[in-house]
Amino acid sequence: MEHTLCLSLLQTQAEALEAIACAACDLHAAVNQHYDGTLPYGYHLRQVAHYAATYGHDVLACADDLLPLYFGACFHDSIEDARLSYNDVVRRAEGFMTPAQAHMAAEIVYALTNDKGRTRSERAGERYYAGIRATPYAPFVKLCDRAANTAFSCRGTDAGNSRMCRVYASEWPHFLAAISVETPADIRFTLPAPLVAYIGDLLRL
Repeated sequence: MEHTLCLSLLQTQAEALEAIACAACDLHAAVNQHYDGTLPYGYHLRQVAHYAATYGHDVLACADDLLPLYFGACFHDSIEDARLSYNDVVRRAEGFMTPAQAHMAAEIVYALTNDKGRTRSERAGERYYAGIRATPYAPFVKLCDRAANTAFSCRGTDAGNSRMCRVYASEWPHFLAAISVETPADIRFTLPAPLVAYIGDLLRL
């Protein structure tokens, strides 16, 4: 989508986008979830949404996809961490958009929900990444999620942050390959090169 058109769309839909973000933040607050131990989890959700809004023009196929994409960014952890079912996500999305859009939004959230597993690698194995690669906008939202986590961790403000920054650096080549759709014909499956470069710069790769 043309960048100027996307900026105009973000402005005209600003009220709906903010309502979606607030609903996601309230949901995670209700289950007492925090980010990095102390911050409201909404901090992370808004960062992911920020990257989705900033780089979304590179992946948006049409204006009608903005709300589902933004909802997916804000609610991407709602099944995994906030006790919603897939149908719960659909119903919540329908409060902001048409049923067809809500289905797209819920599919993004479902694709980004980790599998059951005892370890990080088990929870995000090949089956998980295959689901992301098969779902429109899911690779992009997953990249936005990684951008938010990487930017936060690579500040290096404590040992935990520094450790996760090293983890993200070690995972980066595999992670990028795992969410990449080879020569995608559909723009909804692309990964914006500027966002990929931004994360690489954070990791100093």
